[in-house]
Parts: sequence; C-alpha cells; structure tokens
Amino acid sequence: MQVIENLKVKEKVYIEKLENGLTVMIIPKKGMEKKYMIWGTHYGSNESSFIVPGDEQVTNVPNGVAHFLEHKLFEQENGTNSLDVLTALGVEANAYTTNDHTAYLFECNDNFYEAMDELMDYVQHPYFTDENVEKEKGIIGQEIMMYDDYPEWRVYLNAIQAMYHNHPVKIDIVGTIESISKINKEILYQCYQTFYNPSNMAMVICGDFEPQQLIQEVKKRLTNTKASGEIKRIYPQEPEEIVQHKIEQKLEVSQPLYTIGIKDNPNQKQIVKKHIAIEILLNLLIGRSSLLYKELYNEGMIYFQPSLEYEFSNGYAHILISGQSNKPEIVYEKFKEEVEKVKKEGVQEKDFERIKKMIYGGYIKEYNDVSDIARMFLADYFKGINSFDYLEEIKGITVEYLEQILKDVFKEEKMILSVVKS
Repeated sequence: MQVIENLKVKEKVYIEKLENGLTVMIIPKKGMEKKYMIWGTHYGSNESSFIVPGDEQVTNVPNGVAHFLEHKLFEQENGTNSLDVLTALGVEANAYTTNDHTAYLFECNDNFYEAMDELMDYVQHPYFTDENVEKEKGIIGQEIMMYDDYPEWRVYLNAIQAMYHNHPVKIDIVGTIESISKINKEILYQCYQTFYNPSNMAMVICGDFEPQQLIQEVKKRLTNTKASGEIKRIYPQEPEEIVQHKIEQKLEVSQPLYTIGIKDNPNQKQIVKKHIAIEILLNLLIGRSSLLYKELYNEGMIYFQPSLEYEFSNGYAHILISGQSNKPEIVYEKFKEEVEKVKKEGVQEKDFERIKKMIYGGYIKEYNDVSDIARMFLADYFKGINSFDYLEEIKGITVEYLEQILKDVFKEEKMILSVVKS
C-alpha cells in the first residue's frame, strides 16, 4: 500500500491498486463521525466513440449512454431500487455523471458497512430489460425537456457550443430525445462491460477508518472480475478557433444571465500549475476584491461575484465566468479591457500575494469536509492528478508565470459571450 502524506494539511492518503485493477484511496479522519464513500468509473458523456480492449473495430454509441447507465444501475432484478434501500438505512446517497466520469456515493454517520454492501452490490450487478430501458427513456426525456427550459443550464451549454466545433464536450450530458431513443439494453450492457471494469474505476473512502482493515472489507465485496486492457477513447479533431463570438437565447429570467468563455489549448502539460495561475488571474481580474468588480457593482451592473471556473479533461480546456447582469455586453467589454490593461501594466505584486494566500486558504479549507475531500480526489484521479499537488504547486507560482499565462490563454479571439435574456 502506497502512503502519500501532506504535512501542510496533516493528511495522508493510502492508495492500493488491487489485483483486478481497481484503485482504492483511503483518507483517514481520526475522530470524525461522518463517513463518505464514492465509487467512480472513468466514463462520462464524452465517450461515445471508442475501441473495446481486444477489439480493432471502433464502437459508436448514441449520446447520453453514460448518464442513462447511471440511472439504470439503481434498479435491481428483485424489484427494489437501491437508492430507496440506502435511504432506508439513514444514509444520504446519490450518483452523478460528468463529461469524464460517473460516480456513485453515500454519506453517513451510522450503518456504513450496510450501505457499503448495497452500493458495491448494485454497481457490480446491472439489470437491464427491454421494458425497463423503454420506461427510463420517458423519465430521462422529461429531464431533457426540463433542462431545455432551465436558464442557468442553457447559458452554460450555449457557451460551450459557441467555443467547440466537434468535441463531444459540446453535447448535453443527458443526450437528446433523439439520441436516447436509440439506446437499448444491448448497448447498455456493452458500455457497462467496457467501462465498468475495475481497472477503469477508482474508489475513495474518507472517515475514521483503519486503512488495512477497510481494504479487506472492500475486497470481500468485490465480484471475481479480471482487469481488462486499455480502452481507446476516440475524439474528433477540434480546431483551435471558436465557433462564434456571441450566442443569445430568450427565456423567462428576472435578470439576464451571462457566461464569458475562453477556449484554451487542451495540452495538459503542468496542468495543476496552470490551473492555479488561472484561478489567481480570474480573481485578480474580476474577483470580489478586484477594481473591475467594484466598478461594475457600484454602477449596478452586477450584484454578486460571478462564478469563476477552469474546466479541463481529455481534449478540451476552457475558462467560464458566469453571473447575472442587466448589461451583460458591457460587462464583457469591460472584462476584455481589464485583461488588456493588466497585460500592458503587469500584475501588481501585493495583489498577487493577497489572492494567492486566499486561494491557498480555500485549498486548506476543502480538507475539513469528508465529501469535499473524496469527490476532489476522485475527479482529480481521473485527470491524472493527485489532489495534494495543488498544495505543493502553488508555492512555485510567480508573477512572471502569471503574466505568461495571461498572455497565452486570455486571448480576445478565443473569447465568447453567451447570454440568456427575457
């Protein structure tokens, strides 16, 4: 068992790769009552074209299969729904699908091993029939229609579609009514067998546990499945250029919503260092303590700090700045002006140090909550990152590096504006 310790947060992660290829990460939290378990597969909405280990032919499946599978795994052959079973145990259980992974989880104070029994049972025993697949199409179809009218989702998805020509990140995670109509039980079983192999999965457990003992408990509950070879994921060629600079949609909203997007080069060299630098830059440019934020707030153009994100995974990377404004176009123009001003005048050392300390404090704070820790370690693992890297890499960020990232990433020709108005 590998042990990685970070002295800054006084935390250890115990990592064991089992014979079947499953990676198990345990983060012990002595004296903490809450316990959290999350089991994920490196399979999200982006994987609709792939080569199964041992095959030579490319397999293409409809969009939305990963999310459809997530819904169906709870349904058991004996007629029960595992989500109901877990709720009856008094645990908070859930599941989610992202662009690059799907995860099943629960949080509890008591009944941990009973909940672990249920979670590990349903994830390893899929049950699909023609009837239950058809029934699910209706449920997911309603979800798709609901999201089509959801302004916060539309302003986000429109932003992604304004940036990307071909990459599947531009496709809604749930798919479309048309794409899910093509899903059948054979496709679900094929994708399950391919992507739910233990060698493509990882498990993170956080709480007051003894790691060696807990590993034995995990092993006891695993089915006898052998590790498979590498899955070849196929993504279409994506041009560097954006699709369009502005996209607008009319929906019922009290105030217009906006997302400013910046398409980035998906080359993931030194990705953690780059991610931290972008986080610092976003806070310097339009964070709560920035001059631009104060100006926009005082002029009544924005009412709260926009959300600032850098998203990246296989074949894509982008910045998203999202919020509400009665004049989103002016917010966009002012942001572009601020970027050019900082490029010209440089980053102020005192502002840089202040923001850097604030972000470092945020990283430390994440280690107070078992759910934050577990979800972070899982998501980072599928990106090839150890979450402790952020605590180490932040030390090496300099003003010079920041200014280089500002020049390389914050280019006007790569910027888009997505707006949803009444």
